[in-house]
Amino acid sequence: MSRPDRRTRITVVGAGVAGLVAAIECAERGAEVEILERAPVLGARACSWLAGGMLAPWCERESAEPAVEEGGQFALDWWPRHYAGTVQQGTLVVAPPRDEGDIARFARRTREHVQLDASGVARLEPGLAGRFRQGLFFPREGHLDPRLALAALAAALPRLGATFRFGVEADPMAIEADGVLDCRGFAARGSLPGLRGVRGEMAIVRAPGVTLSRPVRFLHPRFPLYIVPRADSHFMIGATMIESEHAGPPTARSIMELLNAAFTLHPAFGEAEIVELDADLRPAFADNLPHLTRQGRVLALNGMYRHGFLLSPALAREAADQILQSEEILI
Repeated sequence: MSRPDRRTRITVVGAGVAGLVAAIECAERGAEVEILERAPVLGARACSWLAGGMLAPWCERESAEPAVEEGGQFALDWWPRHYAGTVQQGTLVVAPPRDEGDIARFARRTREHVQLDASGVARLEPGLAGRFRQGLFFPREGHLDPRLALAALAAALPRLGATFRFGVEADPMAIEADGVLDCRGFAARGSLPGLRGVRGEMAIVRAPGVTLSRPVRFLHPRFPLYIVPRADSHFMIGATMIESEHAGPPTARSIMELLNAAFTLHPAFGEAEIVELDADLRPAFADNLPHLTRQGRVLALNGMYRHGFLLSPALAREAADQILQSEEILI
């Protein structure tokens, strides 16, 4: 039924990447959006604050379902339109010489890549010259700094008429609005059957002796990892995937494994300054795919697992379609 006297009111609970992207999608369609966040400031309790920020739908296909590749491609268009700092210089995948069979297996499970020899690896990343005899290059992939990207979305939302309320513990089912988007992540476990936490640990280091222009995935035999470049010679090194809901700080073993693998990739990481070590729980369902779950006026977006920045745009678009389909929005 048309309601020409006012805009549709949407409340988004949770200001992680899923919540902010969903808020942008709804606000851009003319909805009146309010975002409620239990933390006192942006990022204080958000799993997405610790993310790698890789936009790698084809690389992720190596171990993920086809839906991740399909939905993730939408992110490669969405993020550059909403965050100017998005970098699209591809992804490089390498392995130690004794484990080059892993490169062949990775290639068989993925597509949209170019096979490289040693000189090809060196041309892409001169700092890795002479260290790897072959690799895979995924030229269409990208990456971003999650913290800067979330801040950019948060700054854009008021310009679209949206409002924020921080420090608010909200029950989505009790909110009075035309529609509610529940984007609480693992905090929604009590209301979403089957939601579990998958522990992830990461490190941020400053390594002036390392020059990498794009994310590098290192198929280490014991501890595969990714390294994502950020500003001022900073690198995010991640990340563990542990079937545990322990939410404490990182363990010494995990951090040693991450740093040892990074040192194997490039010895200059041995002189890196440790800037940050942290851990959090990724929300996931049994299939490790995100789900939209409706309960009356409440639509839950959850289960991003390790694909928050990659899959939030496609899932938020679908959520906005669903929650606004019965409303005629006047812009």
